[in-house]
Amino acid sequence: MIGIIGAMEDEVETLKADMEIEEVITKASMTFCKGRLEGQEVVIVRSGIGKVNAGICAQILVDCFHVDRLINTGIAGSLDVRIDIGDIVISTDALHHDMDATEFGDPRGQVPRMDVLSFPADMELVQKAVQANETANPDIHTFTGRVASGDQFVASAEVKQQIVEDFHPLCVEMEGAGIAQAAYLNKISYVIIRAISDKADNSAVMDYPAFEKKAISHSVRLVKELMKLL
Repeated sequence: MIGIIGAMEDEVETLKADMEIEEVITKASMTFCKGRLEGQEVVIVRSGIGKVNAGICAQILVDCFHVDRLINTGIAGSLDVRIDIGDIVISTDALHHDMDATEFGDPRGQVPRMDVLSFPADMELVQKAVQANETANPDIHTFTGRVASGDQFVASAEVKQQIVEDFHPLCVEMEGAGIAQAAYLNKISYVIIRAISDKADNSAVMDYPAFEKKAISHSVRLVKELMKLL
């Protein structure tokens, strides 16, 4: 069973419209739609914004639907000059850029008493997601690398630069590491798919509304193509 998590309703509505829905269950104020998409058994759900919502959502998918793979779709801000608005970033790993227990001797980003700094994605899922995007969205570029998550919308060049210096991620967003940590703790596979909607700098206010819809459409096409490869 595959769990597909989007942070916003716009991200999951198109996928839900294309799936054969067999059951709808509400838990923790989240609506879980179980059924089939492109021949795969899936549960599609909107988690809501932020790492706590995302982590709760992932755990419900594990406990109640027994998923063994998690796919997180959405949008993100680019942290690499090579990556343009509309391009796709696929996670190799994810971490919390806003976790700071340095007073206790841990490096920035380290969750205290966890045995890893970042949570590795399933490389088979990563490779198949790359293949799926090259088929579904041949007009855009695909990048693989680290995703940095935090409970803040990064719209400052100064904050962006600090995250880049500390962690060297390709993009920044608000849910992925919560899902990645849940997958790691439950010993299941995951991958984060992010369409770039802004440059995560002082141009965000201008870029975000204009490109959000386009970015989401890229993610949706990718996920549908990915289902055919799994």
